[in-house]
Amino acid sequence: MPDTIVHALPTRAAEAIVDRVGRRIVMAIPVGIGKPNLLVNALYQLALADRSIKLRILTGLSLVRPAYKSDIERRFVAPLLDRLFGTWPDLAYAEAIRDGTLPANVEVHEFFLQAGQWLSNSLMQQSYASLSYSHVTAHLEREGVNVLAQLMAARPTDARNRLSLSSNPDIALDLKPYIERRRRSGEPIVTVGEINDNLPYMTGDADIATSDIDILLEPARPHFELFAPPKEPVSLADYAMALHAATMIKDGGTLQIGIGSFSDALCHALVLRHTRNAEFRALVARLGEKQPEGAEFTPFDQGLYGCSEMLVDGFLALKRTGVLKRHVETSHGRAVVHAGFFLGSRSFYDALRSMPEVELAEIAMTGISFTNTLAGDTAAKVAQRRDARFVNTALILTLLGAASSDALDDGRVVSGIGGQCDFVVQAHALPGARSIIAARATRGAGGGKATSNIVWRYANTSIPRQLRDVYVTEYGVADVRGRTDREVVEAMLAIADSRFQPELQRDATHAGKLGSSFRLPASASNNTPEAIAAALGPARREGLLPVFPLGTEMTETEQALIPALGALKFATPLDVARLLWRGAFADGKHTWIAAALQRMALDAPQSFKERARAALISGALQDKR
Repeated sequence: MPDTIVHALPTRAAEAIVDRVGRRIVMAIPVGIGKPNLLVNALYQLALADRSIKLRILTGLSLVRPAYKSDIERRFVAPLLDRLFGTWPDLAYAEAIRDGTLPANVEVHEFFLQAGQWLSNSLMQQSYASLSYSHVTAHLEREGVNVLAQLMAARPTDARNRLSLSSNPDIALDLKPYIERRRRSGEPIVTVGEINDNLPYMTGDADIATSDIDILLEPARPHFELFAPPKEPVSLADYAMALHAATMIKDGGTLQIGIGSFSDALCHALVLRHTRNAEFRALVARLGEKQPEGAEFTPFDQGLYGCSEMLVDGFLALKRTGVLKRHVETSHGRAVVHAGFFLGSRSFYDALRSMPEVELAEIAMTGISFTNTLAGDTAAKVAQRRDARFVNTALILTLLGAASSDALDDGRVVSGIGGQCDFVVQAHALPGARSIIAARATRGAGGGKATSNIVWRYANTSIPRQLRDVYVTEYGVADVRGRTDREVVEAMLAIADSRFQPELQRDATHAGKLGSSFRLPASASNNTPEAIAAALGPARREGLLPVFPLGTEMTETEQALIPALGALKFATPLDVARLLWRGAFADGKHTWIAAALQRMALDAPQSFKERARAALISGALQDKR
């Protein structure tokens, strides 16, 4: 690697960047765990000390530890995160944005935000750039990026002739022509890698020559742990949506999925369909006669091929159980899944690191232009992506078939559009393909405190009405592609929560989109959480629908605390009083309550506030037992 300069100290690598490109730095760093945190922090410190350096950071999904909204939340989450990735270094620029201390000579623009973490931060909201993932490369080129830096993997036995883009070949590969053009024209451009032993060494397109990197930071070991967000618990509503969606996945087809509890539920449902088919059919039947036309129930004889911007651990579960097994040809061999980046749990990273190379080669990490578009060899992509199902989630659905997936009604961004629109467009372009977007029918607690996620109108639109296709809630499937507005309204009403159907129907009728004589079908008249609990609750209790279907790093005590703490979030003053009374008189001999209070550092409360918190948690634990 004669052209690559190696540094052991982040500060020296940062100084080398300034020497190469000057004091106006436009730096692109990857989404998620691909960020070279040590290098970025060192460069930020240089800019902090020398205000003549203008540092502009273009990125997405800057990961931060959550800001705790209560003392109880802090007591539960902080120890868990410390255990999972205690040595992961916070991104200095992200913390500066959070506390309002970002200097004027540093700008940060993000095209995708960590979900829900930045809703109240005006600087982040103002500097968010709304971009589809497939448009990011062109955006970076227009912005004149002169530094590309990311975390990389290296083989311990290698002479450093090869490196792996590992978790993030997504944009790096697509930017290669731009890098070459700048070098030919004499414009400053520098590529930088930071080695981290905890990154899996992904092969194929992700495997690059070390000579492609100008500056390599190889910091002292041990290297920091990767950000590994804890798994979200899977609700019965998630499972109901997943069971409906699973009947739309065609054997021999193509699958794209995202991250989150619904994705975990869908992967589990597909595994049940393949390995415990009779039980899968029985679960679907318990949800009523709401299956879409042409519903699929058989095991996966041909298997699925995955093509997704994100590799999630659900794909590994599908691969292990024989669901993901349809191979496609690649320039490096045969793959069962293509993906642009990954982010997941510690066990997910461990599985990739320990996977035999021949098996790992079937997981093809590649550029976003491959996964998210039909550009390039379109004929080959069409042949590979047969019967594609692009499965994603939304926050809000409208009765006329629009979806909001990234922002609130007032414009504040929750996360970002990412690649969702890319995949919806593909679904309309590919023969036999469908876009399936799932949304929980309500948000908030039960009873009268819930709010409908299906509404008449909404100010933010991620997926417009002309791209509407298939929507799923826990109450069924609405196939609305190409339907008239009346038909769409009728289909969306049928998958709304029954508590909100009358008002929604009045809105549609008042607007002239629905006739006054319309009556909901009998199958949609009992769309309630209680009906879902009755249908799927027994399977939950029997272990067929576990809270964490893909595993969790949480202890049994932590898992027991989740529903109790969740109930406290939505507790009314009357609920609080009841739980305090119950908790104050709890039997101190209950070892499971004692273990939970010890985990929350409330087993020996030292103040009135701590005694009240201990009583609240004790009461909630008994309520959810």
